[in-house]
Amino acid sequence: MAPRMRAERPDSDPGKEVMVMAVAKWTPWEELESMERRMRRFFDDLGFVPGYLPAADVYETDDEFVVEVEVPGFTEAELAVEQSDHVLTIKGDRAQTKEKTEREFYLRERLARSFERRFRLPPEAATRELASTFHEGVLTVHAPKAAAAKPRRIPIGT
Repeated sequence: MAPRMRAERPDSDPGKEVMVMAVAKWTPWEELESMERRMRRFFDDLGFVPGYLPAADVYETDDEFVVEVEVPGFTEAELAVEQSDHVLTIKGDRAQTKEKTEREFYLRERLARSFERRFRLPPEAATRELASTFHEGVLTVHAPKAAAAKPRRIPIGT
């Protein structure tokens, strides 16, 4: 409940206090997040762990296509990058560690033990020349554009 404030109204008796209630704007986001956490906990209790996908950005520059995937908590050895038929597959799999102490989580949002994301690369991507880097929890895959896909300047003859 919103805090109550005391104020004097100019149209009332001098010295008489009137209770005024502050109004807070309601938004559904807090309740939706709470419901999502309860649903996740419900499925966790049943032994069904839904797969969570890491956040990704895909963009194009003049020379290449870039896929950046946030994989916090994973090491480079736990990640794999594969390509087949212009489909880039990024996998992460980490070994489950046994906890020595029982924990009751109130909120658990970290990535699951494993994930798999697929991205369709455009036909202009030179898939034989893919390169990837891993730095501070972000896996970046670079797909250079094929030479035929890059515009070339054609001189005008007389």
